[in-house]
Amino acid sequence: MRYVGFWWRVLAALIDSLLISIVLLPILSIVLGDPWGTSLSGTLAQLVLPAIAVFLFWQAKSSTPGKMAIGAIIVDSDHGGKPTNRQWVLRYLGYYVSTIPFMLGILWVGFDNRKQGWHDKIAHTVVIFKDEQASND
Repeated sequence: MRYVGFWWRVLAALIDSLLISIVLLPILSIVLGDPWGTSLSGTLAQLVLPAIAVFLFWQAKSSTPGKMAIGAIIVDSDHGGKPTNRQWVLRYLGYYVSTIPFMLGILWVGFDNRKQGWHDKIAHTVVIFKDEQASND
């Protein structure tokens, strides 16, 4: 498997963040009248709506739009197949674990042999280039 490195994953995350902002700001503005989500309901929407979107993309494509743009897919680190729902939930919650201590869990991707962040290690996932997965099937 050819693992996706740190800078490619940063690019994918930037694409995802931009797309989430483009979609989320109008929704918060229309539904809540608060485009920046400063109310409690806006803050909850900023946490819940992206989580739902990411989870749905992971379910359908084993990827997010940003990862799709760079040709990457998320797979189980043990067998290379599609992760389970449990792994998806652990991976998403693992993002919090990875970012809270000064983003160390995210930066870990740059030093790890398998390019895994802490969220990947928690969920037993790796991010690979999709063409690599197709050639292994």
